[in-house]
Amino acid sequence: MSSNQDDSQTENIDNQRRTVLKGIGASAAVASTGVAGMAFAQGGEEYGPASISADGYKVTDSYFGKPYIDKDELLERPSPHRFIHGGFENTDTRFAFYFPKTSSYQGRMFQPLEGGHGGNEVTFGGGMLGEMFQRIALSERLGGYMVESNQGHIGDNVDPRAGEDPGLYGWRASAESARFSKFIAAQVYGKAPHHAYIYGGSGGGRRSPMCLENAPDVYDGCMPSTSGGEIAEFGNNKKVRSGGPIGFGQMFNVQRVLGKAKLIKVSDAMAPGGSGNPFEGLNTHETEELARLYRLGFPRGNESMILEPMGQIWLWTSIAEGLQKDDPEYFADFWSKPGYVGHDMPQLVEKDLLNTTATVKRVLSGRDINESPEFAGPEYQTMRIFAAMIGGAGPAYDMPYAVELEGVGPGYRLGAGVKILTGKAAGRQLYTTGIAGDVFAGDGHGDANLLRYTGVEPGDKVQVDNRSFLAFCYYARHHVIDERQFDSLLVDNQAIYKQHPVPYMSPLMGNCYSAQYKGKLLWIHHTHDSSVWPANGLLYSGAVAKIQGEEAAAKKFRIRWTENAEHGPPSIVPPEPNRASNTRLVDFTGIYEQSLQDLVDWVEKGVEPLGNNYSYADGKIILADTADERGGIQPVVKVTANGGARADIKVGDSVTVEVAAGVAEGAGTIISIQWDFDGAGKFPVSQEGVDGKQRLITAKTTHSFDKPGTYFVSALVHAHRKGDVTATRQRVANVAQARVVVS
Repeated sequence: MSSNQDDSQTENIDNQRRTVLKGIGASAAVASTGVAGMAFAQGGEEYGPASISADGYKVTDSYFGKPYIDKDELLERPSPHRFIHGGFENTDTRFAFYFPKTSSYQGRMFQPLEGGHGGNEVTFGGGMLGEMFQRIALSERLGGYMVESNQGHIGDNVDPRAGEDPGLYGWRASAESARFSKFIAAQVYGKAPHHAYIYGGSGGGRRSPMCLENAPDVYDGCMPSTSGGEIAEFGNNKKVRSGGPIGFGQMFNVQRVLGKAKLIKVSDAMAPGGSGNPFEGLNTHETEELARLYRLGFPRGNESMILEPMGQIWLWTSIAEGLQKDDPEYFADFWSKPGYVGHDMPQLVEKDLLNTTATVKRVLSGRDINESPEFAGPEYQTMRIFAAMIGGAGPAYDMPYAVELEGVGPGYRLGAGVKILTGKAAGRQLYTTGIAGDVFAGDGHGDANLLRYTGVEPGDKVQVDNRSFLAFCYYARHHVIDERQFDSLLVDNQAIYKQHPVPYMSPLMGNCYSAQYKGKLLWIHHTHDSSVWPANGLLYSGAVAKIQGEEAAAKKFRIRWTENAEHGPPSIVPPEPNRASNTRLVDFTGIYEQSLQDLVDWVEKGVEPLGNNYSYADGKIILADTADERGGIQPVVKVTANGGARADIKVGDSVTVEVAAGVAEGAGTIISIQWDFDGAGKFPVSQEGVDGKQRLITAKTTHSFDKPGTYFVSALVHAHRKGDVTATRQRVANVAQARVVVS
């Protein structure tokens, strides 16, 4: 190819990249600091004065240039608010402020942080997640406004000027955006907020404690959830080493080694009324790999998610290039040296090897995957969820998201690298996030994340190569980290297998925790989280007690465990064959709502929140069986069928199902019990006599089935702090099941 052709192709891709960046929220040009109030001509005083200005604001962090505002308008969705958008000159930092009506303001600021790596400033304020979580309305109910930022970068790219500065992405961009929001709030509401709160889940939970630690002038309270990470000295700017991504390789290996049929049996054994023995019918290698996964902390009772990786496979695509760059010896040694499965026992991987050239048959967008009847089958479900979450209703929804390939041949396809060899996108490296037939959904780092399959056309050639992914499947053996979940890979404190340097996470995940802070921190973690395993919830808790002391920790730190909750809501979790996701997993929205209110009361009124009592053994969090022993705010729920975990009946016979539920003293009362008998997740039957006056309750009902099969009878229980049976918010849920086998 001539140099002119090279230049033309590069310019074409650069133009595509700029278009995508603009579409996902990057400002096309720096606007003036003053903003005309034309959008508010009809807004009146309900949303503040017609005109606001960034003039007069002085940045605290000298990295940031002058703030600018490029949007100021009234919006109705997800709930009515004044929307202000802008950024800081000479940086990639963008922000969005959401101001509800002035009459609701009580002097508070709330800042949710986007999960994953961040990179978008309109996450909880718009699109699918905005409608799903209604965070603007939550902020308003708590007397505040909401702030978002892209946390210092656009998409999965670092700020070109800052490079790999974890502190910028971990807390500095969020903190400066929050400071500027207070300056604007003083204009909108007449006074700046007197208290500010930051919270987030997953990657947002990873970074929110860093904001509390490092910006005490900004934040008073923090509510991270489902995250964790390395501890270092206060004031550090170190990238993070984490055991989470390492464990994912083990999860992928169990999926690969056991296969779908055996994993379905494992999941059934660990479901209510099952045998409780997940190893039955497995060979030696399968047994060892599954046992290692459990010891590393994978949550028991959630084995079906091994078949449907979501955030785990995204993380692989985002770090795969970095892992191979930072530790090339491992990916070579795995195949070539004694002490590694690829060399010593090639029969365990060779049937899954894939390294071939294939041809692009067609390119598919997220809209294609979600809206075309061709992709309506269950095999595309996880792919559809991913596409909807990534694209929402924005421009990314129409971005080339997947390709259908010809000539791939046999081999294990999930996680495989797909490198574009020819055409306008030649040289781009993606990794496979989802597979259905010959359709490969892809993602990657940097431009591969921003562009996906943009520029790829039918007839282009690609290289499909899974050798690095297969090596990653055994990664945990050779990258042991100093965390409790890795104890099973040590004997006498010595690693069993040959070791390689533990990798760093992306700088976009921020810097290391110090566990030193001035405000209050309420940590939320889920027992069934397959993306951030429960053992990760122990890291910060233990560090606070060690560094600040037990007495200080008791005054400044609490942890709440949410039983039967996944990383995301049940609506984005694929169902099992006999039961919908919401019959075994709970929506944790009400728990977050109540916990954020509790954090406010703790910070501002000194009302100490209820925490959980728990223990940890063999990679598992163990919660007490009774509400008063367990503590926390979630109901404890048990269901039996004919007095046991399993009942065997015949068609037409009645089964008696009983539920026992209770909440700890001070957590409220039970306000509803709903039954689902067929696994569809509709919970059509409400238990009579539940009036919101009882903290402890037992109830029973009978049911018969007109068809043979295996049914999981589920009781969904809600508690409420004030016992309000009509409440639509702060409803704290838990669920339990019993198995009924009908012959």
